[in-house]
Formats: sequence, C-alpha cells, structure tokens
Amino acid sequence: MNKTKGSFEAEISKAVTKWEKEYLGRGPISVKSDIVRDMIIVTLNGILTPAEYKLCKDKEGITTIKRTRSELVESGVEELKEAVFNITGKEIVSFHTDLSTRTGERMMVFKLANEF
Repeated sequence: MNKTKGSFEAEISKAVTKWEKEYLGRGPISVKSDIVRDMIIVTLNGILTPAEYKLCKDKEGITTIKRTRSELVESGVEELKEAVFNITGKEIVSFHTDLSTRTGERMMVFKLANEF
C-alpha cells in the first residue's frame, strides 16, 4: 500500500520531534510538516525556554539566542537529514532554518533533489 502525503508529513513531524528531544534535550510544543513541490517545510512551536525569552528582551540577547540555537541545530543536522531521507527516500540537497525570538517558532526547510 502506498503512503499518503499526509502520512509522510506526520512521520517527518514525529522524527523531528524525536530529534529535538534526544539531541537538544527538549521538544517543541507542536510540530507541523508540509510537503510542497521539492521542499519539506517544518514548523516547530514552543521551542524557546522561559530563560531564553527573558534574554530576548534586547538586540544582544536576540542575536545570542539565534546564533546559539542555529549552531546547535547545524551541529546535528546530518542526523536530522538522515531521518528525513529514511522516511521519504528523497535526496536532500540543502537545509535552511531560522527561529523567531518573538513567537518561539522555528522553521526548517529541507530542499529535495526533485519534486515529491
């Protein structure tokens, strides 16, 4: 039986949540994955700690949190890409991420070699 796009998206969300918990030590409040053409877009909500929100009161704190969180994700991105590849069977050509220090939301984009 062939998997639906929705079941791939659900599996990706579950894998990203597992990676966040195991690699970063805590998981997001919610995760939503969407497959659009040759991209997998993952939205994670509730990723910042109360202490991180407090640090984000000024520009220096925002820069520190964004840089630190970005470095943490980049240091483990190969495991994350491997998890997504194992679910989809699609080659990942690039990975992009950013977070909002205002909303505590992270976006991840996995760019695939070809359309899903």
